[in-house]
Amino acid sequence: MRFYIIDDDEAVRSMLAQIIEDEGLGEVVGEAEDGSLIDGENLNMLNIEILLIDLLMPNRDGLETIRQIKSYFEGKIIMISQVESKDLIAEAYSLGSEYYINKPVNRIEVLTILQKVIEKIQLEKSIQDIHKSLHAVLKFDPSPRKANPMNKKSIRNSGQFLLTELGIAGENGSKDLLDILEYLEQTEQTDILNNRFPTLKGIFIDLAKKRLGTAAPVVEINKEIKATEQRVRRAIYQSLNHLASLGLADFSNWKFENYASKFFDFATVRTKMAELKNGSAPSTSLTRINAKKFIQVLYFEAHRVHSEQ
Repeated sequence: MRFYIIDDDEAVRSMLAQIIEDEGLGEVVGEAEDGSLIDGENLNMLNIEILLIDLLMPNRDGLETIRQIKSYFEGKIIMISQVESKDLIAEAYSLGSEYYINKPVNRIEVLTILQKVIEKIQLEKSIQDIHKSLHAVLKFDPSPRKANPMNKKSIRNSGQFLLTELGIAGENGSKDLLDILEYLEQTEQTDILNNRFPTLKGIFIDLAKKRLGTAAPVVEINKEIKATEQRVRRAIYQSLNHLASLGLADFSNWKFENYASKFFDFATVRTKMAELKNGSAPSTSLTRINAKKFIQVLYFEAHRVHSEQ
């Protein structure tokens, strides 16, 4: 991985660079003491994959810098600061920051977060490779393939394994999620193959029509759509609770490390962990769940699990 560090504290830049290099995470190809010294195009020219940037700097702070580069920079952004303002942190996330590292810098926290970001980048690259492979298959065999019952069974079995790992195999929405995997398996040569993952609304509509029949009354189809969506979202939320609980008990827990940042934005996981630790009511601002991301990752992870069997 190629890193770039922006922080007005030379000691912090040195410490971060040392952690990156000592742990073999990649190469620090550039540093700057202020956000005004860089722009998105230069970062892309350097092939920067991960940008670490301080929230507060004298000339151009981290938030303003992200606003300036977000239209051009293609890599991941990690904020660094001792500021605890929820509004500032929320704004950083809304602007495109992936994660947040607290100051004073803690080696274990830095290492854990950087590994999560690297895993996310690698997962995204794997998904792109799958898309390319599917395009290659279609190029050589443009005729539609009939669904293979064994493949359907495999994607469902792989999905069941993952739902067990995620702590929701027994939830009501688990069957809906498995049905969604089979639906995506059947449609991968159209929407997914063309890098157009089906919308959640489209998935729920098609599932409802498949279950009730296309001739079913619109009212009944709408009821089924709503019920399915509610079950799925509750199951996903329970998975977030499960993973956050594992991380709260042991930050190095294998399942927490392997799944939390893949299926959820790490900001959401950290917020849920804080809620569980403090016994506070769920936040309505920072714990929003990206159901589409969860389903996308579940689908591609199920394919990966199946290929390893």
